Amino acid sequence: MRRLTGKAKEETLIELQSASDSLNTDDSSGNGVSALCEGGPLPGHSETERLQPNRDTVFFRDGVRRIDFVLSYVDDKDERKQERRKEFEANLQKEGLELETEDKSESKDHKTYFLKIHAPWEVLATYANVLNIKVPFKDSDMQHGPDVHLDWLSCPFRLPDHIMHPQTDYFTYPFDKNKMDFFLINDKETFFPPSTRNRIVFYILARVPYYREGHKDREKTGIKRLLNNGTYTAAFPLHDCRYWKRARNAECESERFNLYKHWARFLCFYKEQPLNLIKKYYGEKIGIYFAWLGFYTEMLFFAAVMGVICFTYGALSYGNNKSSEEICDANIGGNILMCPLCDKKCPFWKLNSTCFSSWQSHLFDNEGTVFFAIFMGIWVTLFLEFWKRRQARLEYEWDLVDFEEVQQQLQIRPEFEIKCTNRRQNKITKEMEPYLPVTSKCARFCFSGATVIFWISLIVACIIGVIAYRLAVYAAFASIIKDPMRKIQLVGRFITPQLATSVTASCINFVIIMILNFFYEKVAIWITDMEIPKTHLEYENRLTIKMFMFQFVNYYSSCFYVAFFKGKFVGYPGKYSYMFGNFTKLRNEECDPGGCLIELTTQLVIVMAGKQVWGNIQEALLPLMRNWWSSRKGRHNPENHYSRWEQDYVLLNFSQIGLFYEYLEMVIQFGFITLFVASFPLAPVLALFNNILEIRVDAWKFTTQFRRPVASKARNIGAWQEILNSVAILSVVTNAFIMAFTSDMIPRMVYLYAYSKDASMSGYINNSLSVYNISQIHPDNMPEDNWHNSTATCRYRDYRYPPGHERQYTHTMQFWHILAAKMAFIIIMEHVVFVVKFFVAWLIPDVPSDVKARIKRERYLIQEYLHKYEVERLKVQLSASFITEPRSETSLTPDKHEVVSECS
Repeated sequence: MRRLTGKAKEETLIELQSASDSLNTDDSSGNGVSALCEGGPLPGHSETERLQPNRDTVFFRDGVRRIDFVLSYVDDKDERKQERRKEFEANLQKEGLELETEDKSESKDHKTYFLKIHAPWEVLATYANVLNIKVPFKDSDMQHGPDVHLDWLSCPFRLPDHIMHPQTDYFTYPFDKNKMDFFLINDKETFFPPSTRNRIVFYILARVPYYREGHKDREKTGIKRLLNNGTYTAAFPLHDCRYWKRARNAECESERFNLYKHWARFLCFYKEQPLNLIKKYYGEKIGIYFAWLGFYTEMLFFAAVMGVICFTYGALSYGNNKSSEEICDANIGGNILMCPLCDKKCPFWKLNSTCFSSWQSHLFDNEGTVFFAIFMGIWVTLFLEFWKRRQARLEYEWDLVDFEEVQQQLQIRPEFEIKCTNRRQNKITKEMEPYLPVTSKCARFCFSGATVIFWISLIVACIIGVIAYRLAVYAAFASIIKDPMRKIQLVGRFITPQLATSVTASCINFVIIMILNFFYEKVAIWITDMEIPKTHLEYENRLTIKMFMFQFVNYYSSCFYVAFFKGKFVGYPGKYSYMFGNFTKLRNEECDPGGCLIELTTQLVIVMAGKQVWGNIQEALLPLMRNWWSSRKGRHNPENHYSRWEQDYVLLNFSQIGLFYEYLEMVIQFGFITLFVASFPLAPVLALFNNILEIRVDAWKFTTQFRRPVASKARNIGAWQEILNSVAILSVVTNAFIMAFTSDMIPRMVYLYAYSKDASMSGYINNSLSVYNISQIHPDNMPEDNWHNSTATCRYRDYRYPPGHERQYTHTMQFWHILAAKMAFIIIMEHVVFVVKFFVAWLIPDVPSDVKARIKRERYLIQEYLHKYEVERLKVQLSASFITEPRSETSLTPDKHEVVSECS
């Protein structure tokens, strides 16, 4: 639907010399270029070659043919590599591609050769027909609805119109080489934009063999294998210009410069993204990613506002927290002696030693948290539904409607074609195509599944190890709380044993997460390659599922442990529960009297914030340092002597699955702010600040630190959409269970409405602690320091009958009332949120009504104009058949122009 406007052939010659460079060089530079254009000796052997023309260009030496792709290699005198390159380049020329080599003497390291590739019109037309690339055939007469703007509000956030809307609307249709006069071809050199050109060339490079004629070897095919075996060192399309400087007196596209100026700089963080320009320069797949990331960040703003309101409510109600007041009161909490937290090393302790943590807990564990958990369940649905609408609009505007139906049968992975030697007839196309036998497919899937299960089991084993660490060091931290006269007690007032253990265990767990990620990324790619997926989309989907399963267990398992297991299977002083049985002496952890929610908050903050900080360091500093080291020599040369292909060669390569890691990072973050948001309402705020930075860091990377990626199409975010839907549904369940079992809200509400004598929270702490006779504690559980102020009983967190009761140490009726209330709360909350979610999803259509109307209108007009074209073409053929002498092809040209004008 969009058409790119290029420059004329004459204007490309000007690009060979910028205004600033021409002032500093003599006229002989231009003569040198002319001499090279006329032909002569090889590069590096001509006298005029030493005159140093401007090499910062995207054209061949003739200044006319555009460089669509660049291959680099180092001639290390390896005869096998030389033979591969010779055969491969010969086959490229047989496909119609034009090649031009830059000798190593012209490169700054005097080692690297650069092979420049140009796709002429015939090649582009042939493969545009093969790939069904849509091109314009008529100006669009569809009226776009006016954008509703509050100019005085939106003006500071908007970009100039020439940046936001650089293209004109066209009706498009898949290119057909036999209907050339049906399309709007003003200039064959600029008809296909650079992104389409490099996509076509890469398609050829991935399928051209490098074996000798008559000695076919199916394994010896494609640029990917040549890169893997070292025959070539790099393969990439060129950026159009320098990002930090616009070509002043040349009509270069300068799209990279515009992207850097208006998008990649951090000072533009409050500006909208130029999505059309991103799509035009990098392709639809990368454009969809930034559209999704920007929309996700916009929606995070509303979640962040509600999170701040919830946190503010907790802070403002700080003084009304009766439970914390009782814990901190010297006459209440100071007189309550608590049972030891572990065996031998842990002493009896006073309840008021956890005063500070109880205040911390109230900031996140209050009535407002329930409302926020319900709000986030609805917010997730709104985000996903509105994104579907936004995505549908982009599909139409970027001409991606019906893309998959056409393309998925065409874009078979070269690796699949090479490794699958069996052939069978496609029932739809009736053509022979490669396929993987069922037996081989099952064997590969079984091996892949076993590998995934093994690595997930390894993660679980590491988590169990961290839990064992928590239990082992808990005694050391718990022993801090001893005689109140000890100076070390100052630490115990602010850092409880539970909190100290949680912080150190979370840090260790984060390090383990990073280490396992490093290894599993390589394993996941290896087993996915081993499965031999048929299409690129299938490859990415399989890799996505594997990596997300691993990351899900890796990042969230520790949070699930704290939320749903810690403090739930402790037992009581007479019958404690131990990890792996009593012989391990690792007694299960207890929750703080203030609740386990603060520990879940600590775990979430450390893992989530640590991941974001480490991710930004990796994404920003590492590429910058690598590129600085690679390009440190070239920077000392004059800009016009530093060729465009060398400037791009020292940049980092952006792999075909590079975007996968960007999605994975954001989806893991999405899980943090949805699955456990009830424990930390400020999580959306952290995510919002991170994403504002993430957009600009990613933009800066793409624009300045990476080579230009090969453009590729995608109509949506792929398998990530289903993963987001699954996380959204799971988040409702997890938050309901967190509010019921991790938070103390339900026990407080039951006490307030069923057991409080004066309808207040006074006496709640005493009510929630059970009593145990110290004399009945087993010697193995007694502390080495028996100081307990001659008190006969100690307290522990549970609802059990006191000693001397006929049912002593069994659960009281209040325990069962609380359990029933928790289950009722889960059922009610889940049903309310799910009903609202499904109602909202039903109420909001996935495709806006105006987009549906435009798609139907466009399809109707395409059929109408195509019918007219075919009728007019038939008339021309019939009229020509009555002529005795056949008219020449040139004599038919006016008729063709007449047909085009009538169709337009």
